[in-house]
Amino acid sequence: MRKKEKVSKVEIRSFSPTVNIIFNIVIALFAISCVLPFIFVVMISLTEEHSLAELGYRFWPKEFSTAAYSYIFAGKMSTKIFRAFGVTIFVTVLGTVVNATMTSLYAYVISRSNFPFRRFFTLFALVTMLFTPGMVATYLIVSNMLYLKDTIWALILPMALGPFNILVMRTFFIKTVPDSIIESARIDGATELRIFTKIVLPLAVPGIATISLFAALGYWNDWFNALLYIQNDNLVPLQYLLMKIQSNLDFLARNAGMGAQIQGGLAALPSESARMAIVVVSTLPIALTYPFFQKYFVGGLTIGGVKE
Repeated sequence: MRKKEKVSKVEIRSFSPTVNIIFNIVIALFAISCVLPFIFVVMISLTEEHSLAELGYRFWPKEFSTAAYSYIFAGKMSTKIFRAFGVTIFVTVLGTVVNATMTSLYAYVISRSNFPFRRFFTLFALVTMLFTPGMVATYLIVSNMLYLKDTIWALILPMALGPFNILVMRTFFIKTVPDSIIESARIDGATELRIFTKIVLPLAVPGIATISLFAALGYWNDWFNALLYIQNDNLVPLQYLLMKIQSNLDFLARNAGMGAQIQGGLAALPSESARMAIVVVSTLPIALTYPFFQKYFVGGLTIGGVKE
């Protein structure tokens, strides 16, 4: 019998300390480049308006002021902004739930080897990712066939199912949910719905959290569906309201010589610092949700992104 060799030293291959320092510096510079624009916007929103006009944008304002936030939360625009904020939160929460539910159900069935049409539905999802129908076809279906125009569902259903998320979750289910567990549950008498809710979903929490984050970011930042389908002011989301404010300011700035009526309209619109404050208010909530998903994000995307 061969005698086992005694292991006295374990060699671990790693980068040298110098290379590690270089990598850390590169990553730190990249992180700073991501955070710096947001800090810049926050500083502009906290700058006194006449200081902005005199000195321009600065990282450290000469005069601090919270007048922009007072304008948003207590001024004339507060009603519209709070209403748009509520619409955005409702669409994001409900849309994320709908997206995660439909994506998980679709991905689960095409991940099971005993489903006879799994190749057809997998190819169907892949084709829709490679060849999109286009804006005109989508608009006709949403407006003339589903009659969703000027309803809250026009902001939710067009983004309720995405082929990329389906393929990520399909791979995740294949890697993390073995067929033997499902077969054991069937032998014990569990129904398909009970297997999915009690066994499959608890094992797939990192994957579902990952696609939920993708969906939440998509719904929160979406303004184009509102531009196409929404005319009711009560259904305007926050991002589209920002687009309208920006468009109105650009129009009035280009036609500043059209008279006192235009000047009065320009005065009624938010100032530069208030516009930056609106950007902060619209960005901060979704940025604060990221730490809650971060612990699932790396695992979910790594396992789900493996080619199968």
